Amino acid sequence: MEARARKVAAGLVAALALALAGTGCGEEDDRTADRPPPPAKPPAKPEDFPKAAGKTLTQLRAQVRAEGPVLAPSVSELEPGKNRFGFGLFDAARSQIADAPVAVYVAPVGGRKASGPFPARYESLAVKPQYQSRSVASDPDAAKALYVSQVVFPKAGRYEVMGVARLDNRLVAATPAGAAIKVSKDSAVPEVGERAPKTDTPTKADAGGDISKIDTRVPPSTMHEVSFADVVGKRPAILLFATPALCQSRVCGPVVDIAEQIKARRGREAAFVHMEIFRNNELDQGYRPQVVEWGLPTEPWLFAVDRRGRVAARIEGAFSAGELEKAVDAAVRGA
Repeated sequence: MEARARKVAAGLVAALALALAGTGCGEEDDRTADRPPPPAKPPAKPEDFPKAAGKTLTQLRAQVRAEGPVLAPSVSELEPGKNRFGFGLFDAARSQIADAPVAVYVAPVGGRKASGPFPARYESLAVKPQYQSRSVASDPDAAKALYVSQVVFPKAGRYEVMGVARLDNRLVAATPAGAAIKVSKDSAVPEVGERAPKTDTPTKADAGGDISKIDTRVPPSTMHEVSFADVVGKRPAILLFATPALCQSRVCGPVVDIAEQIKARRGREAAFVHMEIFRNNELDQGYRPQVVEWGLPTEPWLFAVDRRGRVAARIEGAFSAGELEKAVDAAVRGA
């Protein structure tokens, strides 16, 4: 894995950390922390936003006129065709903008014609109180939510991204954080339909009962009972690469909590395995061999694998409980 690629990806997820940093957990009293998130607004529709209609992003921005929030992508592995495109929106004060109608437009660099709008849906990362870890509860910058859009890229190349959001009953442009994004012909990360690497992951037994050696979550997750290598190709499996204490994007803790919540209900349908990122849980010791074997440029990553040992779903970055439910469905259905 090239250090430069990891550095670029780290920039993307660091931007997401700013986008997703909502009000801190430490600023909430116990009653507020236990309240469920407000119900999501109806999803945005294409007709709610300007049509691309042969325009460039510059022309679309001029049509919208007002400048608004910053859009920070949470993904780096993109290919021609339809892609899950996760991102955060934040204002000048770095506060998260929650549940706003928003759509994404993309265009090849160089002022070419744009594609879109691709409406986004708002996804909460909240879990029931009994599944929230102390790691997340004590982290004021832990991610709270994200937006997800299905974006179509016509071909490989470098693309500019622009968002359009409706705030205070007016449309505003959402400027992207960072440089243009890259769409590659083929991802190095195992894709849907491909066979999953038969990776040996450390278990509670391997750690001699001290799960903190293989898990930075507090308390450690319950997803270390079996090695992925022992279940892949035999039963559906959910493999989650995440490091709650060392994650640059601050989304690893919330997604591990989400996996714990879904496992409590669906653990009989699929094996749930959590894999840390860094050797001995130390940043300066480099990446665990399992991370290198899967070719992962960022964290977290989730893979749903069917009984045949093929990837049925994969998600880069943050994901909601609803998205994980669908990934489990794909693994079980494909078995």
